[in-house]
Amino acid sequence: MKSVSFMKDALILFAITLVAGACLGGVYTVTKEPIAAAQQAAKEEAYRTVLADASGFQEDDYSAAMEKAAADIPGLGFGNVTIDECVTGVDASGNPIGHVVTATSGDGYGGDVTVSVGISTEGEVKGIAFLTLAETPGLGMRASEPEWMAQFAGRTVDEFTVTKTGSTSDSEIDAISGATITSRAVTGAVNGSLYFVNSCLAQ
Repeated sequence: MKSVSFMKDALILFAITLVAGACLGGVYTVTKEPIAAAQQAAKEEAYRTVLADASGFQEDDYSAAMEKAAADIPGLGFGNVTIDECVTGVDASGNPIGHVVTATSGDGYGGDVTVSVGISTEGEVKGIAFLTLAETPGLGMRASEPEWMAQFAGRTVDEFTVTKTGSTSDSEIDAISGATITSRAVTGAVNGSLYFVNSCLAQ
């Protein structure tokens, strides 16, 4: 009798697991496309924010530049930074006016920090926008405040450094009070993006 009861319980458990798995699979199938669409929409909005002069954006083959970046960036002192993707911003006539580089730093206090950086063909940072930022509220999350983000815009430099002195020289970014880790993570991602455009695309 115990054997029969055990088999019955096992079959019930198997049936429950099978139904639950089917339900989860169904939910994934239903939500997969909307989630992907939302992520794409967020990226496109970031592109328009950081390279506002562009009439459109096109995806080119940057595989060789990506490989160079993957090999070079770990040794440049930017931290745990990877280049995720790059698109070319074009004017109404289809002429390139800059690039939007999306980079991720794994050095954020609360996890990965992913930022899109608009860089003109002259090497000027036009702006930054966050795709991923999960830092401490009231501290690291202040990185998303327009006033702090604006420090990067309008500057043509090879590399930014983080300072706690309040200095506003072209190559210095004033750290967020109490959130130096976040400040360095964001700056590292921006520096990786600059390196990608200035050194990897130009090869």
